[in-house]
Amino acid sequence: MSGAEYVFEPEARPSLAVQGSSSRFPVRRIYCIGRNYLAHIREMGEADERDPPIFFQKPSDSIVEEGVTVPYPTATSDYQYEAELVVAIGKAGEDIAAAAANEHIFGYAVGLEMTRRDLQRAAAKAGHPWENGKSFDHSSPCGAIVPAGVTGHPQRGALLLSVNDVQRQKTDLSQLIWNVPEIISQLSRLYRLMPGDLIYTGTPDGVGPVVAGDRIEASVEGIAVFRATIGPHIIH
Repeated sequence: MSGAEYVFEPEARPSLAVQGSSSRFPVRRIYCIGRNYLAHIREMGEADERDPPIFFQKPSDSIVEEGVTVPYPTATSDYQYEAELVVAIGKAGEDIAAAAANEHIFGYAVGLEMTRRDLQRAAAKAGHPWENGKSFDHSSPCGAIVPAGVTGHPQRGALLLSVNDVQRQKTDLSQLIWNVPEIISQLSRLYRLMPGDLIYTGTPDGVGPVVAGDRIEASVEGIAVFRATIGPHIIH
């Protein structure tokens, strides 16, 4: 509402850098897809069928940009990394056909979908939502958005993650169970996608814990390399 007075000053909208531009990408919503690489499904001890995608959301202010230390979260003793290709939406749409999905993509990035695995496992065992294990402060580190005009729309390419220079995750984008156009099509049947939305497209096998002081490097071939350092818990 134009000219509205607030009971307190609202925080600035989270945003990410855009490669090759002084403009920034304002983050609206963060959507994530679970169980989208077969090997990861198997390492988690789950069924390996091509079931309908599992979507969940993270708060937009859980973004952590490159160069900012990622604080170790509260309430967990099993804090794990998940390297993912991130899709940045630049055009609104709903019930989008997979064949038209690329028209809605502004660009791509490399992100980490950080997880309190012990809380996620406990919730799954009890049949509860994954909220406590997935949607918490600083849980969505993400690199700069690289425009699709630079990258094209990758259908294959290596996705890698190392911790302290030791490789932990390795796959190819061609191994996605649901590819990017299919993800956008399925998600847009549930929500109207809007400019500023980010979609984390899933992680391969090799997930594991990190502790304060660990250095993470994640990359997607043809997109970017993203580096993050895990810090101690921050008490506000």
